[in-house]
Amino acid sequence: MKRVSVVLALALAAGFSVPATAQTLKTVKDRGMLTCGVSQGLPGFSAPDDKGNWTGIDVDVCRAVAAAIFNDPTKVKYVPLSAKDRFTALQSGEIDLLSRNTTWTLSRDTTLGANFTGVTYYDGQGFMVKKSLKVNSALELNSASVCVQTGTTTEQNLADFFKSNNMKYEVVAFAGADETVKAYESGRCDAFTTDASGLYAYRLKMTNPADHVVLPEIISKEPLGPMVRHGDDQWFDIVKWVLFAMVDSEELGITQRNVDEMVKSDKPEVKRVLGTDGNFGEQLGLTKDWVVRIIKVVGNYGETFDRNVGAGSPLGIARGLNQLWNKGGIQYAPPIR
Repeated sequence: MKRVSVVLALALAAGFSVPATAQTLKTVKDRGMLTCGVSQGLPGFSAPDDKGNWTGIDVDVCRAVAAAIFNDPTKVKYVPLSAKDRFTALQSGEIDLLSRNTTWTLSRDTTLGANFTGVTYYDGQGFMVKKSLKVNSALELNSASVCVQTGTTTEQNLADFFKSNNMKYEVVAFAGADETVKAYESGRCDAFTTDASGLYAYRLKMTNPADHVVLPEIISKEPLGPMVRHGDDQWFDIVKWVLFAMVDSEELGITQRNVDEMVKSDKPEVKRVLGTDGNFGEQLGLTKDWVVRIIKVVGNYGETFDRNVGAGSPLGIARGLNQLWNKGGIQYAPPIR
């Protein structure tokens, strides 16, 4: 027993993850609470309000999973994590699920002992500058100083962009997101770079948001999504299909307002999704009405997008690539059948 403990400790110390033991769902049920890793405060994605209530598109993933399991979206403990600490928290078992504006990359998929479960937001890295700088394009940032957060894909993208355009730059790096933004706002650098969605979110938190502009260039692909540990396929399937169910529900026209009426539908696809035909919920270890539970309290993908980052939010970000595949975007989910 002591030898096993030593091996586990050495594995964690070396940065390797300890595989889950196919018991995550049971652990969550026994605890009576889902533990979800989120950001330290990114409006639209995961941020607490003045009463401590967490909201955002990433938070809604946590709420949806809790709704599917407990029929109660409030049974979530939110753990704010820095970019640097987020993967360790997942690897160590401190959290059951990481839902924190995290980019899906090959290296993260293969070296962290974790799986991405889907894409909640198709993003791309951009730049923000003060309007007083009178810069209209990122290509005008030669010799600029750029504020960036460490422990993110942002640093490599920044280096690639400047190198490929034969431009010089100075990195001004910080460990935390808030200190990175404060450094930019106080004038310690000429530009601030992160995912474009983050730029819009952080601009809202600045003293005078209108003094800052997001430049038009998008310099990378940043598919953001939730992560779970390797080793528990059932848990992987649950988190994955919760997101897919929200996307499929939007495509089928199932909303918070009409879900009770849609349960009576005779359409085969709707019946499968809402659990009146088949045993798809049971195959996941959930109940027949698992999707009904999700939609009633969280809504479909389009509803959570609009409410948190889209037209119905202060960010007002256009759906763009995040529109459904049959409406000009690339958001797509496998069918429930």
